Amino acid sequence: MLREFLQTWQTLVGGLLLTGRHFGRAGTRRNQLGIQAAGYFDRPDGPVTVQYPRETVPTPVNGRYQLHLEEDDCIVCDKCARICPVDCIDIDGFKAVDDLGTTSDGSKKRLELATFDIDLAKCCFCGLCTTVCPTECLTMTPEYDYSHFEREALNFEFATMTPEAEAEKRAKLAESLANKQAATQVGTGNKKKIVLKTRPQDADA
Repeated sequence: MLREFLQTWQTLVGGLLLTGRHFGRAGTRRNQLGIQAAGYFDRPDGPVTVQYPRETVPTPVNGRYQLHLEEDDCIVCDKCARICPVDCIDIDGFKAVDDLGTTSDGSKKRLELATFDIDLAKCCFCGLCTTVCPTECLTMTPEYDYSHFEREALNFEFATMTPEAEAEKRAKLAESLANKQAATQVGTGNKKKIVLKTRPQDADA
């Protein structure tokens, strides 16, 4: 019984002495360094508490954080949505009638981007979507603090097309397709008439 009592006091006094030594060394505050900085693990002294939000910890350059879409470089290939393991990317596009130009890497843009939503509440930050993107328009930014009070606010909408503009463009596309279909039917009818006139039995008659 006496042995356990002495061990208890020895442990208690040792812990208090250790706390006192660290408290005495806390007068010199450590500067915040990124985990990739030299000597990051060689600074045992000084307080480590970050005075957030006035101070932030430097983020590693190869970290996985908030996703960002460069809309002008998106060709609506849907590769990112198909490879996403948690289905957090929602894309909707349709064929463009007007010339949309090219992306920054020279890729031809043929589809209008109506919807590009990423639900970061579902995202597991695997980075697969950024890997398969052919134009590198989908990237991960150093931003990691995007907390919200409502879950719906974590659904980031990157497409800037308004519902009115989408309706107008879709109507224009439908009109263009209808005109092409009518022209195809007229051309097919003319070809049939020409074939009927050049049949041998018709010529003999």
